[in-house]
Amino acid sequence: MRKIIVNGEEKAVEAATLDALLGLLDYEGSWIATAVNGEIVRRPDRDACALADGDRVEILSPMQGG
Repeated sequence: MRKIIVNGEEKAVEAATLDALLGLLDYEGSWIATAVNGEIVRRPDRDACALADGDRVEILSPMQGG
């Protein structure tokens, strides 16, 4: 288990990569933006982006409404 912070909330997860984390949290689609420890991670790089204890992950997705 890794203890990471996702969008400001501490979580304990088994995901080893950013791509695995997104799948675990049910984030799908090409329209989301991600960053780890303040660095933007492009979609093609998410599978190679290893997560470690204490990492800060930001996941941004568009919202509907107005």
